[in-house]
Amino acid sequence: SPEGRLNLVIYYLRNGDINEAHTLIKDLEPTSPQEYILKAVVHSALGQENNQSEHLKMAQQYFQLVGASASECDTIPGRQCMASCFFLLKQFEDVLVYLKSIKTYFNNDDDFNWNYGIAKAAVKEYQEAEEGFQQVQNEKYRSDPCFISWLARCYIANGKARLAWELYLRMETSDDSFNLLQLIANDCYGMGAFFFAAKAFDVLERLDPSPEYWEGMRGAAVGVFQMIIARKEPKESLRDILSMLRNTSNPQVEYMIRVMTKWAKENGLKIK
Repeated sequence: SPEGRLNLVIYYLRNGDINEAHTLIKDLEPTSPQEYILKAVVHSALGQENNQSEHLKMAQQYFQLVGASASECDTIPGRQCMASCFFLLKQFEDVLVYLKSIKTYFNNDDDFNWNYGIAKAAVKEYQEAEEGFQQVQNEKYRSDPCFISWLARCYIANGKARLAWELYLRMETSDDSFNLLQLIANDCYGMGAFFFAAKAFDVLERLDPSPEYWEGMRGAAVGVFQMIIARKEPKESLRDILSMLRNTSNPQVEYMIRVMTKWAKENGLKIK
């Protein structure tokens, strides 16, 4: 039965069997909103998994057909469809118009909060983005590298660089943790959170001794030193910075270490 087939498609999608779902639905000529939505979801999943723009375009068109139709435009599924359509077009201001209009119905919905968080972060409203991400309960989502990166970006933008660093420390070593380190190093540097930028560049440089990581490390170390002198950073941080600098083999480091140890001595900070 058509009903049975649609249920099977939903079952495959829930279990991540996207190709099976596509095989079942690809010849279906949709007539009801539910069928259009399912086709949209399948194409969207396929497009995202294989980075295929033609699937994403079809998904966007199916979502738009439902969301803009007279019968569905004021329903919750209709508004979800319009949000999904704009999501695929990367028009996040528009995504938020639709998500906000149905937010009260989805207080504890992980999928909703995940999408809301990403849309908020994409328009640089990091405080609300962080709140959205924090409401996601599902462990599978919370351990997803994409989720972790967005959450780290929000933490750093909201002045909580230490929490972003802790996310990195809890991750297994992998390409994903390397990418997260780069994000932390660059975002912290840009936000003036130099201590954690230095820590991230320090690890990056040890994993891959390239000049750009050394430059980042050097700039961040100088940034921390300036903040310590201006009393915007505890002077104890200088110990960590000095041990990072001593770990590097770059010859430029000698002069920096001399200047910093001299300041430490003059300001009563014991350095090992």
